[in-house]
Amino acid sequence: MDGTWQHTTVLLNEAVDALVTKPDGNYIDATFGRGGHSRLILSRLAPTGRLVAFDKDPEAVAVANAIEDIRFEIRHEGFAGISGLAGGSAAGLLMDLGVSSPQIDNPGRGFSFRSDGPLDMRMDTTRGQSAADWLATASVEQMTEVIRDYGEERFAFQVAKAIAARRQERGPLATTSELAQLVAGAVKTREPGQDPATRTFQALRIFVNAELEELQAALEASLDVLQPSGRLVVISFHSLEDRIVKQFIAKHSRDEVDRRAPFAAPKPMKLKSIERVKPTAEEVAANPRSRSAIMRVAERTAA
Repeated sequence: MDGTWQHTTVLLNEAVDALVTKPDGNYIDATFGRGGHSRLILSRLAPTGRLVAFDKDPEAVAVANAIEDIRFEIRHEGFAGISGLAGGSAAGLLMDLGVSSPQIDNPGRGFSFRSDGPLDMRMDTTRGQSAADWLATASVEQMTEVIRDYGEERFAFQVAKAIAARRQERGPLATTSELAQLVAGAVKTREPGQDPATRTFQALRIFVNAELEELQAALEASLDVLQPSGRLVVISFHSLEDRIVKQFIAKHSRDEVDRRAPFAAPKPMKLKSIERVKPTAEEVAANPRSRSAIMRVAERTAA
């Protein structure tokens, strides 16, 4: 199931401290992962508290199913599934948007350019199109758009052209090493210490799993699911995610004026921004994968 791959939860105590304000409340862990946050949340809850968790990954669901606690429930679906929960039912909602270490470190999942494996990249391996499947048929224009917009890769067009040329000459890409080598030849300059394939792999993972669309849907659903004074806690690991979270909180942290009816009373704000937290130097030293994490905390208002 997990093999020998271990996961260290980022901002563990900081996230749960910000989230759990009512021990007898109902909470949501929208991204179970390997359960670090969920287990600590459960330890903070009263006997009447409840926790429902979501995850696309069958391996994560298997780990969650081993938790024997009547206060806990796991659902095999993406975190946009929170929209199906009752309005005003949650005292807190946590979203940890990082890819878990077992997903990255297991070559069979296809997330990493450091180890050779099938070019899959799906969070849910039971459904959907793999990265290899999409790259086998996508046009240069489609690949350029995805790699540029989701990976912020300056050489997106060159990478897309190289993939198309390779496809025509020797057939579709099948492994992570094949893609990484191809990208290395197309990306002419790179950030110090960063593999040239980093941005392309990020872009394909985000696209294959519709991560940004799902994040937007989950954030919108949080406004309905959270009860007044309920906490929204989101941990992001790259600028695209954090920008969406930051803008969402900012938008709903001010009174909304309808420009079509300038004399009407403004709609009161729905969120109050609480804090922005980054890992300590000690956490980054112990777990380098935490270095890019940013946690944003907001509170649902009574509006």
